[in-house]
Amino acid sequence: MLPVNPDRFLADLHRLREFGAAGVGRGVVRPAFTDPDIAARRWLREQFAACGLEARIDPVGTVWGLAEGQSLLVGSHTDTQPEGGWLDGTLGVICGLELARAGAEAGIPISAVSFEDEEGRFGVTTGSRVWGGFTSLAAADRLTDTQGVTYAEARARIADIAGEFPDPGRFRGFLECHIEQGPWLDQAGEAAGVVTGIVGIRDMRVTFTGEQNHAGTTPMHLRRDALKGLLRFQHLIADRFRNVVVGETVWTTGHVELHPGSHSIVPGRCTFSMQWRDGDKQRLDRMEEIIRQAIEDAAADTGLTAETSDMLGLDPVPMDEGMQQALARAAQAVAPGRWRRMPSGALHDAASVAALMPAAMLFVPSINGISHAFEEDTDEADLVTGLQILAHAAAEMAAR
Repeated sequence: MLPVNPDRFLADLHRLREFGAAGVGRGVVRPAFTDPDIAARRWLREQFAACGLEARIDPVGTVWGLAEGQSLLVGSHTDTQPEGGWLDGTLGVICGLELARAGAEAGIPISAVSFEDEEGRFGVTTGSRVWGGFTSLAAADRLTDTQGVTYAEARARIADIAGEFPDPGRFRGFLECHIEQGPWLDQAGEAAGVVTGIVGIRDMRVTFTGEQNHAGTTPMHLRRDALKGLLRFQHLIADRFRNVVVGETVWTTGHVELHPGSHSIVPGRCTFSMQWRDGDKQRLDRMEEIIRQAIEDAAADTGLTAETSDMLGLDPVPMDEGMQQALARAAQAVAPGRWRRMPSGALHDAASVAALMPAAMLFVPSINGISHAFEEDTDEADLVTGLQILAHAAAEMAAR
């Protein structure tokens, strides 16, 4: 096992939490390219340099700590949701920092990374997708956040410290440690999960259009209420999904906008998000067919018109089998009988990086399964266990 220092590791996690601390529990507000995010990236660059790594920030804001020659890359992201937790992504980055220090002491080259905009202020895992070749920098620059700020405008804030992208060929593989963001490990009293793969995601917006009218004088039977389209659509997919989905399949409408949004107006337009996730591509495709037919049928049933946005489609990504085996052996050595193999229901940077090199992930428990919230937390003993499992696995991988 690499000679990691748990106390130093925990101290760095708490130090990074100070950038954007919400003042509510251990919550953090540090979205991509905000002042706290940029300050955290400058601090992280200093930490990478202090342990002998070549520290740089690339054109999209990702922070790199590069060891000499071929190395194992370890990391995640440090940006957060608008109301985020202190461990989502940050755990993996500080694991990378600590493993890089321990690797330098042991003569084993380990590089570290904090990808930018994993949480999707502008896109989806934007920094790693640009580096991975899924999105061109020109296309990324046209992305906008909810306030209309473009990615190009946001990344201009770090132009004075931005350098070049590193060559992916210098890395032997990628390891990402992350909180589970779900309930399974915590409920089972288990210490770790070796990730078998990352689910695929489909995401689009749907708009039903009817007729805006007065809420007090328009009879119910004459209304073309756009909200009714959403309600009918949800009823249809709940019925039609029953013989298609499995226990791990999830679908979510997380955003709804009624226009014009007044108590006294029958809404003439209803726009909402529709996202679904599963580990099987064929099932994702079948769900898309059901969704598109349900949109058409709901519009016809309610006397509305319907349109959809372009769909984001990310296919499931399996993790590297050899790296999974190394993590499994390490988990058994550190936490015998207290780990499992499991899929990831959340998207992570490892999904992008896997297109460039072998990649693997390790989960540690999330207390009560809570994440993307100020209440997000993990027992510090479990954080250290995750670090120690990575230290065992990284030593084995480096020896190959």
